[in-house]
Amino acid sequence: MNRKTIIAYIILILLISQALPFNDNSSAYANSSGIEVAESSINVRSGPGLSYPVITSMKKGDAVDEISRSGDWIEVSISGETGWIASWLTKSSELDSAASSKTAVSSVNRLNVRAQPDLSASVLTQMNAGEQAQIINDANGWAEIEFQGSRGFVSKEYISVNDNTQENPAPASSDVSSIEIAVDALNVRKKADLSSSKQGTVRKGEIYPVIELAGNWVKIQLDDNKTGWVYSFYGHLSNETVETKTDSSVETVTVQTNGTNIRTQASTSSEVAARANAGEQLAVLAQQGDWYQVQLSGGATGFIASWVVATGAQEMKVEKEQAERKKGTLNGLTIVLDPGHGGNDSGTVGARKTQEKGLTLKTAELLAQHLQAAGAEVRMTRQSDVYVDLRKRVAEANNSGADAFISIHYDATEDSTVSGFTSYYMHDYQSELAGYLNAGLGKKLTIRDRGVQPGNYLVLRENRQAAVLVELGFLSNYNEERIISSEQFREQAALGLYQGTINYFDAQLKK
Repeated sequence: MNRKTIIAYIILILLISQALPFNDNSSAYANSSGIEVAESSINVRSGPGLSYPVITSMKKGDAVDEISRSGDWIEVSISGETGWIASWLTKSSELDSAASSKTAVSSVNRLNVRAQPDLSASVLTQMNAGEQAQIINDANGWAEIEFQGSRGFVSKEYISVNDNTQENPAPASSDVSSIEIAVDALNVRKKADLSSSKQGTVRKGEIYPVIELAGNWVKIQLDDNKTGWVYSFYGHLSNETVETKTDSSVETVTVQTNGTNIRTQASTSSEVAARANAGEQLAVLAQQGDWYQVQLSGGATGFIASWVVATGAQEMKVEKEQAERKKGTLNGLTIVLDPGHGGNDSGTVGARKTQEKGLTLKTAELLAQHLQAAGAEVRMTRQSDVYVDLRKRVAEANNSGADAFISIHYDATEDSTVSGFTSYYMHDYQSELAGYLNAGLGKKLTIRDRGVQPGNYLVLRENRQAAVLVELGFLSNYNEERIISSEQFREQAALGLYQGTINYFDAQLKK
């Protein structure tokens, strides 16, 4: 065999070896990830869709390797063959012990879960406030999570992280006494099953006694005769008990407003059992959170919110005597400042990711310092990043007989070109204060003056006091957000509101 023939044979052997399949599974699936079946049984199909024929099935706990993805479908390797399974029926089996000990809790509604750690990446699904997801990895301001069958990324700016390895883990089942609802509205089921009939609805911030735990479900006491089940991920379990004993220091409460609702349960979402008018006194049977259980006529009972009544130890609010006050001071006056939003309610989020709730509190704190220096008694509806019900905010003004109520907000709209500050009022007795505050802002702020406008907001509509809601610029406007999120702007806004308040009360001296 000559030299040319030998070379030809070698080349032929090399070509044949390249054409044959390479049987090294470790290389073939180097980029695959572990997938585990999360349901009792799932179908494996020949293609990525429900229209493809079923080629086999898998049981809960079965683990396979992921080869590729197509939309919501995962291509997997099973016994040397390939098939497709629905991603929403699986979970990752690759979570390491460090990552699996952490959970991400969404702080906002409609938090985007993205395919990549980038704001331009496609949205896989969304999380609502209070919902939890298992953290896989985190880096550069993003957390990779496993949520409802989807594996994606969320911005760490809008989540809180619970580390189950910390010194203060969630209480053991035997220690759980109550649950605080963490989402806007949560259905209560008759049984620990999503398909079970609905018993009612509970709201964010409400606290209920826990009767029993079953997996991820919690049985709660709605009232003396009614119980139901809620999903534990939508609340915060605690070993603190809910007060249901009668408070000996509170024997009666006095209704402060005509047409006040008395409800069947300790919740603003429950049915109205009766209505009471200003001055009526009701016997207190027990206290549950911010609600009093009271005795009604005919032997029935109901619940009335603590923020709409005066207790037996208090007297009904009376008109305050006009304190002697010099021009340019606020001696003897009570002013309620209402920093909008707070807690899980972040308000609007700007184009540059500025959260409204933080700006409103900082602005209110600056304004409070000016008002107190002028002699006013200042009351804040919130002093930290907490959620406060709108009616509680109004009650602070009504119960204290406030001389003025100022609600501070920052605006947003779909049109990113809209800009400027606005002062809103609802009732005629509020319009004068709105005019003075808006004029004070106009002398201090450089952004557009949108003027005084009527606005149907609850904190104005339900307020018996001179009340104004100010919107101090648009966070939805990229350029304006840069201006209004600065410390200098907040200082000027606070000075404008302060001077407007002084001018308003100086004008009252002349009447």
